[in-house]
Amino acid sequence: MPENPRRGGSVAQRKIVDTSRSVSWDYLRLFLACADSGSFRRAGKSLAIDVATVVRRIDRLETAIGQRLFNRLNAGVTLTDDGTLLAADVRAMERCSLDIIRRTKIVDERVRGVVRVAISEGLGTYWLMPKLIEFQYANRMLTFELNCTMELTDVSRLQADISIQFNRPSNPDMIAIRIGRLHLFPFVAESYQRLFGLPASLYDLRHHRLLQQVSPQLEESVFVEKLKLHNFEGAVGIRTNSSSALLYAVERGAGVGFLATFALALGARLVPVEIGITHFQDIWLTYHPDLKNSVRHMVVVGWLRRIFDPQLYPCFRDEFIHPVALIELMAETAAPVFGRGYIAAEPGLDDGALKTLPNHTRWSPQEN
Repeated sequence: MPENPRRGGSVAQRKIVDTSRSVSWDYLRLFLACADSGSFRRAGKSLAIDVATVVRRIDRLETAIGQRLFNRLNAGVTLTDDGTLLAADVRAMERCSLDIIRRTKIVDERVRGVVRVAISEGLGTYWLMPKLIEFQYANRMLTFELNCTMELTDVSRLQADISIQFNRPSNPDMIAIRIGRLHLFPFVAESYQRLFGLPASLYDLRHHRLLQQVSPQLEESVFVEKLKLHNFEGAVGIRTNSSSALLYAVERGAGVGFLATFALALGARLVPVEIGITHFQDIWLTYHPDLKNSVRHMVVVGWLRRIFDPQLYPCFRDEFIHPVALIELMAETAAPVFGRGYIAAEPGLDDGALKTLPNHTRWSPQEN
């Protein structure tokens, strides 16, 4: 029979209250981190705590609660039945405490004026930021706190007020809107084309150097499947978690990299590689329902939806549009941001770093 909330909550919740003097909220937060990551080591790393301390605190929590919370396995940890029940109760407590904080911030609307937005690095740096400059001129009392990151952001835990990322949030209580689709296409620098030519097919691509971006928001398996690679050795020259680093490497002639199809429309001096491969990721805007009562947050949400509007910016439409075609389609709406010292210093005007290599050390993909 379900517990009556008027009689003091669940058994697990009452045990938390009874043991509150020996178990702090930090222990419960650590418990959730272990449950979410499935690993004491990964949980400790995310909270900057060494694994020995994690184990010690979980042991102490289990002793205080009087229940075994985790199954210790060679590959990590899984929740026991008691652990699963406790996790649900702790999450409910966390939601209540965060709701109190969130409502307090909304009441303080006229005094605070800060909106925290988390967005993937490439979209934040090369798409949002150029448009944000004009937006902040028009909203002088608003502080737009921009966090460009490829890590997953949980707005339900106040890691940001609003997030724009490629993964739909798993929390059904959050407002999640698919605002567009980011299409990716392989590119090389003009200098790379002059030195090594362009691959004409997937088979030909094996004789060229690949550049890869990896992050929690990007599925590495897609890279493998699309390119039909069974072994990265000798194929991937640079692997990075940064969109900016990837773009810089492509611009400086390091190899073939997958970039947003709007790159040419924004002025990048790059050459599309026609090997029959495209890829896309849906773009999700997420925020907490309570923010619908906040004027400043809704102003930002409305602005974000406009700058990713597929009708205004065809690069975000569901259907793929070739990067070359986007140059004309976005001529009036896309302000060039590439090739003005903003990224690599005037890439494409010469062979860049490749010219500095002695002749006997220059790498030639045809030699592989």
